[in-house]
Parts: sequence; structure tokens; C-alpha cells
Amino acid sequence: MCLSYIDYMAKEKSVFLCNECGYESPKWSGKCPSCGAWNSFVERVVRNTPSARPVVQSERMLSQPMLIDDVRTDSLPRIDMRDAELNRVLGGGLVPGSLVLLGGEPGIGKSTLVLQTILGIPDRKVLYVSGEESVQQIKLRADRITHERGNCHIVCETSLETVFTHIKNVNPELLVVDSIQTMCSEAVESSPGSMSQVRECTAMLLKFAKENNVPVILIGHITKDGAIAGPKILEHIVDVVIQFEGDQHYLYRVLRSIKNRFGSTAELGIYEMRREGLRQVSNPSELLLSDRHSGMSGIAIASAIEGVSPFLIEAQALVSTAAYGTPQRSATGFDGKRMNMLLAVLEKRVGFKLAQKDVYLNIAGGLRVNDPAIDLSVISAILSSNMDVEIEPTICMAGEVGLSGEIRPVNRIEQRIAEAAKLGFKQIIVPRSNMKGLDISRFGIEVLPVNKVEEAFRLVFG
Repeated sequence: MCLSYIDYMAKEKSVFLCNECGYESPKWSGKCPSCGAWNSFVERVVRNTPSARPVVQSERMLSQPMLIDDVRTDSLPRIDMRDAELNRVLGGGLVPGSLVLLGGEPGIGKSTLVLQTILGIPDRKVLYVSGEESVQQIKLRADRITHERGNCHIVCETSLETVFTHIKNVNPELLVVDSIQTMCSEAVESSPGSMSQVRECTAMLLKFAKENNVPVILIGHITKDGAIAGPKILEHIVDVVIQFEGDQHYLYRVLRSIKNRFGSTAELGIYEMRREGLRQVSNPSELLLSDRHSGMSGIAIASAIEGVSPFLIEAQALVSTAAYGTPQRSATGFDGKRMNMLLAVLEKRVGFKLAQKDVYLNIAGGLRVNDPAIDLSVISAILSSNMDVEIEPTICMAGEVGLSGEIRPVNRIEQRIAEAAKLGFKQIIVPRSNMKGLDISRFGIEVLPVNKVEEAFRLVFG
């Protein structure tokens, strides 16, 4: 009995893993020595006996070292997803053998986006694994969003070992797992959704994708802070991380690339949520701009660029006297710290006293924009509301505001001007530094160059 107990103890031990970076330690520690995160260690039981892992049949032989010049990249063409917005965010299509993680808030439309996409590619055999919904629920959604059926096989399963059995029987060309937090493996003794289960299941799916050259799309939950649920190492394992964003009170959804080993991370895709599914928005400017009502103050139009697409957005501001003593600062769709910096520039460099005023800023349409070129429109909207003076609805702006009040140059100014001209604007204010070598005669819009914010205000407010 004593020897059996000793043998049992030798087969099992406890280690502590960091949720953020995956660092392993034999004892608990308050701070991770690898990534510096606090209170991130969780205990995990490790068995010395080999665990029963799912056997995935591999089609390739043992890898051999190759010269980098001998590696060919034209043998694996990207898969066309029949969705221009999704293709652009992925970098031109889905790469065979890649592992893609799609995250988003509950009810934002992740499953709808993936389902209508795979139903639109009938030339690919797809296996859709759902751990959250029944096959009847998936069929009802498919009937609602599209009349196409494609070559899609669906199964409701949470055991990863059983999923690999279905994969062997179906032999799909594309695998979708909805969601990774519902999957569990017998190799890990913990509940589904735990840190160790998510990490282990993702690693097994990555091994399957790379060895069989089959792309895998994982749908993942996010935390209340907006980060992908599960250990941070999950984002390091996958090849592509894209996030589906938007406000459920608005019709618009934004597909944003956070990590992409095969393309740019600056791409952006915009969709409109409808009863029959998601519609691609090819011209977001017309949707993000509200009707141009005359006589309204606190509204300025900016020419912004996210990824490769230029579009016009509407910055709305409201400035009022602080009712409760302490001024309130609130920004929706814009960085609040940057708004405070712009308010400091207005007070120091221009002389407008806003210290005792409440300032509220909103980017219309529920879109969050990180382009610094909208700085000029933000401060113009704030001053317009403060003075209660309307900005001409035919004028557009593009320029970054520096700490000394100068208007700094922005990138791709020609595309910004062309977008404003296409939508019927008559004037656009741009940084003077962008005027070098710029032929403004071909745009059909009056270009007004400025150096300082004072010059821009004189042009806007007279």
C-alpha cells in the first residue's frame, strides 16, 4: 500500500502557470518573473504518465532543413472568402494551414459573420463545430441570413477528441470552432473554459492545421475589458487575431485586425447589421455622415484613413458650463487622454478658457478612430460648440495638432482629398507641409493649407 501511494505521488505533481505569458514555476509567486504580471499564477496538476492525445493523421513527412532561397511561396495560394471586407482584413484571403482567432462581445455577430461566409464558398468542404448552439439553431440562422447552402457540415460537440474523429471522417478543407472556450480535452483535468483547457485545445488545433495544411477559424469570447478571454499566450499561438467590434445600439460593425502574420494589422472592414445578416459597406463615408443640417454647432467633418480605406467621419462636441463644480470630460470613439491634450493646447496656445467647462465628444456612427489626422476636426467641433457658431457643412479637415499648436503633416493626403471631393465637399483644410509636390488642380475641390491652429480657426469661423 505504501509503495502504491509513492508511485501515485510520483506520477502526479503541481505546477503554477502564468495566465498572461505561460511561464511555468514550481511554486506560487505574486509577480511573474517573465512578464511582470501580478496575481497571474494558477495551479495545474501535471501527470508524468503520457496522456491520451488525439491522433491526427499527418500528410507530410518529417521536416528537413532548407535554404531560405529554396523555399517557394507561390505553392499556397490564399483562399478567397467571397467577402471583400474579410479578405482585406486577412491580408488578401485565408492562408492554408493558418489559425485565425475571431473575438468579439456576446451578440455582436461573430457566428453570423462566420456562418454566412462559409455558406458563400460552396467549392470548399467546411466542418462547422459548435459547442454553444444546436444544429437546429444553426439551421434557423442559415435560413435567415442566406439562401445559399454551400458544402458545410455541422456538428455540435465539445470534446476535442470526438471533434478530431469527425475531422477524420469528413476530411474538411476548412474547420470552424465556435467557440474555443467550450472545447475540452481529456488530456487536461480541468473544466471547459479554464486557462489550461483553452491553451491545450488551441495547441492541438494548431498542430492539426500546420500538419494537414487546413485553415482553422476559432471564435473566442472577450472579457469585460475587451481582451480575448483565456491566457494571453492564446494570442501568441494563433497566426491571426481579428476582433469584431461595434455598439449593439448601432447598425454598424467593424472588423479590425489586431495581429496578422500574413498581412497588415492596420486593415479595417465595415459591415451593416440587417435582419438577413451582415452587409458589406463599400462606401462607409455615406453611412458615417449624418444628414447635413444647417444651423447646428459642434459638428466638424474629418477625412480619416483606417487601413487602406479613406472615409469621412463626423466629430460631434458639446461644451457647457460645469454644473457640479468639477468639469466633466467624456469621449466616445476617441482617446480621452488625447482629447485632454487637445484641450490643453487650446487653452495654452490659442487662449480659449475651457477649464470650467464640461466637454463631451462623440464620433458619430459608433466607430472608434485612432487616426491622429482627425485632431483638427475635434478641436474645431469643440470651439464651434463653445461659441455656438456653425461650421460650414461643405468644409472638411485633415491635420494632426502638435503640442505647440502647429498643424503636423498626415499620411496619404491625396486619398483624403479625393474622398472629400467625391462626396461633394467644396473645401478641405490640410497641413501646409503636405503641399510639397501636390497637384491640387486635379481634385476639383479647394485645398486650404494651414500651419497653425489659429490659421485654421480663421478659415473656419472667420
